[in-house]
Amino acid sequence: MALDTSAVLAQLDSLIQEAEPRITPGSRGFSDYFKSSAPGARAMLTRMVAAITRLTPGGSVYREQAREISERSAADAGKVAWLLGVVQALRDDFAAGYLTTLEELVHADVFSEFLGMARELQRSGYKDAAAVIAGSVLEEHLRKLATKRGLPTAKPDGKPVKADTLNAELLKADAYNALAQKQVTAWLDLRNKAAHGHYTEYDHAQVAALIRDVLDFAAKHPA
Repeated sequence: MALDTSAVLAQLDSLIQEAEPRITPGSRGFSDYFKSSAPGARAMLTRMVAAITRLTPGGSVYREQAREISERSAADAGKVAWLLGVVQALRDDFAAGYLTTLEELVHADVFSEFLGMARELQRSGYKDAAAVIAGSVLEEHLRKLATKRGLPTAKPDGKPVKADTLNAELLKADAYNALAQKQVTAWLDLRNKAAHGHYTEYDHAQVAALIRDVLDFAAKHPA
């Protein structure tokens, strides 16, 4: 998953446990009303839509359902009741591991292959080439993560958004925490040193650690 599964489930369970006891069953067996004040219903609606948007990729059926429900001509209390089903489905699919897509699996396979090449180069004494490859793979992974989160990876003029900017935007989008963001900054700095010929400013051990840590980062934050 894009986030740690236990953290995702905790977020969704919190919403479900707060909303579910306050839902009134409809006349045909469907939940159709959230018992709350108007501001309370709007707050719960906002939190549900935010959670679905935060935890799912752009274009997913969960986001489409959330958008369709939130745009209905109905009271917020009714929308919350309908959204509860979307949140529950999302929670169950996260728990079952169904949100790992074929695209993610293919990307992970290619990612591992290139990092394997970098590892072999580093072990053979070519630390500089290894650092450039590992850093390039990391930057591409950041772009995949940004795309998954619905973040732009190109500027209006068509030029690519810089990796450092993507890193900052991914932190804002809760793709990972501040500690991971600082680690990414350090890895990108090492890559830049290698790409600009500052070969004496890092050693083989640091490149080996870069390859290992980037692989671990991708496993925790697949795209």
